[in-house]
Amino acid sequence: MQVELAGEPQRPGLETEDFAAASPEALVLLDGSGPPAGMESGCRHGTTWYVRRLGVHLLARLTDRSDRSISECLADAIVETAALHGGRCDLAHPNTPAAMVVAARLHGSSLEYLVLGDSLLVLQFKDGPPRVVGDNQRFPGGEELRRQIWATVPGSAERNALRLRYALAVRAARNTGCGPWIAAATPKAAARAETGFVRLSGLHAVAAVTGGASRFTERFGLGSWSDALRLLAESGPAELIAQVRAVERADARCERWPRGKTHDDAFALYARI
Repeated sequence: MQVELAGEPQRPGLETEDFAAASPEALVLLDGSGPPAGMESGCRHGTTWYVRRLGVHLLARLTDRSDRSISECLADAIVETAALHGGRCDLAHPNTPAAMVVAARLHGSSLEYLVLGDSLLVLQFKDGPPRVVGDNQRFPGGEELRRQIWATVPGSAERNALRLRYALAVRAARNTGCGPWIAAATPKAAARAETGFVRLSGLHAVAAVTGGASRFTERFGLGSWSDALRLLAESGPAELIAQVRAVERADARCERWPRGKTHDDAFALYARI
């Protein structure tokens, strides 16, 4: 694979909670999920620390354990990262750092892939339309709260209160069997990921995007996924993110395009096969 990637924090000067890394044989993209601002997580390290280590461990497993399935590699990486926390971190805390995960690797004559959460993998075929994989851990119990959030004024006390209610509801339900599954401290979440194989002979490229970058198509409608792939191929991931940022700045009050946050961490990766 020939890989190009780019990423930006939601605001200049802030640490990003997203992560991407790749080799010629494999790629990983993580979208971190930390606690609401001002709340304890049970972890003394933080979400950025967590996603970087999970991402590095996962990339290592993808490249050196071809005998393990891609979901087993994620489970192994979750266990290895959990061991790094040490006894001072409460990994059972509902706010413990977590991440959505996209991963792919060359496996014989196929590409093996995995997606857990609302980040996306886009398969670009030599013939036919692209296929989008992901956003597979929806939380129906929180949809009404999300609509209420979008109907409030950005930065208002009402919006902040609703965002906190939503965040706490998601965290109370995730990885319990009653809500979404996410890569946190329990390896069994890996078995809930969407996985599959695609023949390399019919594949032109793959793209991976975190929630902040998928706004190009999913929230702002700047183009179809075919348009997004064309932009990635011709101008690169940084340009896709730049176009997302331009729309966010033009709609700073989230009125034309309702969304929970004006800006979000945005990472995008494009790999030609």
